[in-house]
This record gives sequence, C-alpha cells and structure tokens, in this order.
Amino acid sequence: MQRPLWSSLDGAWDFAFDPHAAHGHPAGVDFSQQIEVPYPPESRASGLHQQAHGRAVWYRRTVRCPHEWTAGRTLLHFGAVDYHATVWVNGRKVAEHRGGHTPFCVDVTDVADEPFEVVVRAEDDPLALDQPRGKQDWLPEPHSIWYPRTTGIWQTVWVERVPGTAVDRLEFQPDLDTWGVHVRALVQGYRPGLKVRVLLSVPGETLADDVYSLTGAELHRVVPLLDGGIDSHRSHLLWSPEHPQLIDALVEVLDSASGEVLDRVVGYTALRSVTIEQGRFLLNGSPYPLRLVLDQGYWPESLMTATSDQYRADVELTKRLGFNGVRKHQKLEDPQYLYWADRLGLLVWAEMPSAYRLSDRSIQSVTAEWMEAVMRDRGHPCVVAWVPFNESWGVPDLTRRGRSRSLVRALYELTRSLDPTRPVIGNDGWENDTTDILTIHDYTPAAEVLRERYGTREQTRETLLHARPGGRNLLLDPALADRGLPVMLTEFGGIAYMPDHQGGWGYSHAQDSESFTAHYESLLSAVHESQGLAGFCYTQLTDTFQEKNGLLDEYRRFKGDPARLRHATAGRRDPRTVNAAEVPDPFGYSPEWQAKQLMHSFGS
Repeated sequence: MQRPLWSSLDGAWDFAFDPHAAHGHPAGVDFSQQIEVPYPPESRASGLHQQAHGRAVWYRRTVRCPHEWTAGRTLLHFGAVDYHATVWVNGRKVAEHRGGHTPFCVDVTDVADEPFEVVVRAEDDPLALDQPRGKQDWLPEPHSIWYPRTTGIWQTVWVERVPGTAVDRLEFQPDLDTWGVHVRALVQGYRPGLKVRVLLSVPGETLADDVYSLTGAELHRVVPLLDGGIDSHRSHLLWSPEHPQLIDALVEVLDSASGEVLDRVVGYTALRSVTIEQGRFLLNGSPYPLRLVLDQGYWPESLMTATSDQYRADVELTKRLGFNGVRKHQKLEDPQYLYWADRLGLLVWAEMPSAYRLSDRSIQSVTAEWMEAVMRDRGHPCVVAWVPFNESWGVPDLTRRGRSRSLVRALYELTRSLDPTRPVIGNDGWENDTTDILTIHDYTPAAEVLRERYGTREQTRETLLHARPGGRNLLLDPALADRGLPVMLTEFGGIAYMPDHQGGWGYSHAQDSESFTAHYESLLSAVHESQGLAGFCYTQLTDTFQEKNGLLDEYRRFKGDPARLRHATAGRRDPRTVNAAEVPDPFGYSPEWQAKQLMHSFGS
C-alpha cells in the first residue's frame, strides 16, 4: 500500500504526563514537556525516561502538509498507541481506538485546515490485568519475566494524501493449488464505470497484467500465473527463507471512460504455502523442520520500539545464528520487522500479547485486538502460524474452567475463519486442546533428558501423555496424542551467561563463553536427534532486561563463537566444515557500529 504522498510525523511532540487520568479533554492540559515520537515515555530514547506509575499521557503537534500536495483526502495514521487512544484535530474529537499493538487511521479531511493541530490522549492503566499487555509489568519495577511498560505512541505516525477515489484496503493471498494469487481490494469513493488493473511481476518478467471492471466497492479475483507444472520451473517463484522471492504488485484504479489513473499503489506478495501433514510442518508442500528462536523484541534504550535498521539487523542476526524463523513472544511486531522478514527470508510465529485476568472485558479486548492483528498481518508471506494464547495466560485453570477452555476454542476457530491458510496454536506450551501443532515448553538443562523424552515418536507420545515438564498437563484431551499432529519444543534452553557479572537470571547458568557454547551445542544436538519433534524454538535471541538467557546480550553482542552457535542451530556438528561465506556479517557489529546504534536510540 505504498503511495508517494506521505510525510512522517515522528520527531518532537509536546507532551504531558497525567498520572491520575484527570483530564478528558485537551483544554487545561499543561504541555510543558517534549517527547521524541515514536519512543515511549518510559524509554531513554524518548528523552524523558518517565518512571512514574501513571495512567494517561498527552501528545500535541502542529502538522503542515507539503505544499506540492494537491486535492484529495488527508489521512492520519498511527502504527500503535498503547492502550486507549483518543485523537483531536483542531480541537474536534475525530477518533478513539482501543488496542495497544494494532494500527488505526483517521480521515481528517473535513477538519484539517492547514496547518492543523493534532492532540492524542493515551490511557494505559498499569494495574489492569484484564487488558492485553504482553510482557509489560504491572508493578512499578520489572520483576521475574516482565519488563518495563510501554505507554502511549510507540510506533510511527504519518500523514498521507490520497485521491478521492482510492484503494482503501489491499490484500494478496497465494494459492499454490491453482498456481495463482487471490487479490482483494476495497475502493473508497466507488462509482460506476471504474476498473482495477493488477500487475504482478518479478525482475525481468511480467507474471500477470489484468484489468477488471468494478461492479461494487470490493474486488475479489484470482489472478492465474503461467504454470510450467514441474518443480524445477516453479521453484524460482516459490518463497522460502532460503529463497525469499517476492512478487512486485502494482494496483491502479482507472476511469473507464477516460482511461485516467485515479489511484496507484504498489506493494508485494509471494507464492508459498504452509500445511500440516503426517506429523510434519510443510513449507511449499515439502517437510520443513522449524528452527525458531524466541524473540521478545525489546531494546535497552527504546523498549518495544526500534528503527528500521535495527529491525533489519535483528533479522540478519537471527539468520546468521542458523535459525529459519522466530516466535515473536507476547508482542505483535512492528510491520517494519515483518517487511524485513519477508524480504530477507525469515519465518514468523505471530503471538497475541496476553491479558492475565479472565473477565468480560478481557474476552472483548483480546478478541477485538487479535482480529485486527490477523487482518493486518495475514498478507505477509513470512507469517506462518498464529498463537492467540501462551502458557494459559489470561485463560487460567484450563483443566477445570469451561469458560477458559471455551475462549481458547473460540479464538482458535475465529482465527481459522479469518485465515484458513496457516496453522493455529490455541495455547502454546502446555494444556494443549484445540490446536494444529502440539507445543511443549521444557526447560530441563540436561541434554540426556531431552533425548529420553523426545528421542523417538513413542517416547514423545509417552511424554505428551504422562510427563509434566512445566508442571502442567501437556494435553487436555489424551486423544490428541494419536491424531498425527506435529510436536514441537517451543521453549527450551534459557542458558544464562552474564559476561559482565551483572544481576539477572536464566533457567540454567554458564560460567564463561566456552561452557555457554558447549551447553548450547549439547542441547541442540539432543533436539536435532529427537525423531519425535517437527521443530524447536530456543529461548532466547537476546538478553532482555533482567532475563540474561540470550544468545546475544541486550546490545546484540554474541556470547559465544557465532560459527559454533550457527552450526549447533543448523544441526552440523563440526564447525570446521563451514565456509566463511555461510556466516555473513553485513553490519560488521563492531564496537563502532554498536556505539552508532546507541547514539541513534538516544536520538543524538
């Protein structure tokens, strides 16, 4: 959905802290502070490092659109505001949105005489445990596995000028069975006599160039592509982490009578499929062992917010360590990260940030935000699984409470109805009930125990039925063990090594880099040898505040030899066989590069 006429509103905004949520209108608010958007006020990068435990914050900025922008509609976009956002333009209330991880857009054409003033109020009750919050702590200081809060604007804000008749929503879904691409476009300002052109191409080759007459505001078509039929002909178009081939897309809205182009947007899609068959995860119809790493998506100076370069760097680092995917944990990641995962080739499990108390409010808010998340991200080829719940958070007492179990089943079915093309894991980690993949969290520090539990399919079945690695039943229905579903170890490891001897914790401990690397190699060797597993997810990519169990520290520095770590991840035992070209280092990760990233985080 890229157009040329847009302008970022990131940068300095007037700011006010409203700890008791005393103000419900901009009048009377003291905007005496400044904040660097989109960094949250709790972060150092915002310029505030606000530590108070308050309920509401306010933002204000005057917007001037570029002079060359001509007639059309003015749209104000917010990537994410945590949690309940209210927006005023020139003193007029124009929008409200609830949901701390999903975007919203406001048409301000009728109220935005230029220049125009934008005011945003964000309310985020720190004690609301029935509000989706993910890893954000409810206590004033981070404890256990929870981190500093992220209040208010934490993703990019921008203003866009679009034509009166324009593409309002655009989605692509690949269909390998028909060797085509499903296209769905919604056109704002529809009138009779419009057509839509869809051009799909890869460098040097046009795949399709079709024009369709609009009979209503919505277009839904399947664009067939030339199919050679044989794998060697198809393979150059198939997307995978090893071959992230994207298909460029151009969509135009045309006036039938004059041929005038009323709107033009560009984007991309890809050909790839994800299926489950005979206990295996299949990518593009072939068994594909998943090598995932748990990724919290935090940075020490900016919390949940990062620059596009930092998102790209994390994707590169993940691939450099031998992983082919990430499980984004308790965070709906910024679309900039998903863009780089699409372009560079990295699978993503998308997971809903949890609420913790079950209530009518939590059911409504989790459901609404999860629907927005699935619809936002289902066009990304990198996203290959949906996880609405983790470790029974927000659905307590699953073994005893029908209400909790009903909610897991309901969100599983709701997710499947919104996107039937990807597997859904109803509740990751234990107490599996309604799911397409059986998932286990097992933090045993002993490689031999992993072999005993998962070495064969029969041992894995016995573990599912009788073991409690996390202290919980793995299956709510024992019949799940015999339905041929893939079994994955979706959290394990968690080795803590703290080279600077700072405080913190992990699930097991190493005294130095060598013992850390050797322990990682032993665990990964056991997992690779386990015939009962279709994949794994190691905990975790980076240290995150008091959790020191990353393969990298919080500044993205390796804790062990990257070649050895990579080969352990990939299942190759002898690092001497590696070609140096297999371990790319596109950013250098030198001390100078790290210093540059820290400076950038502070906005200096």
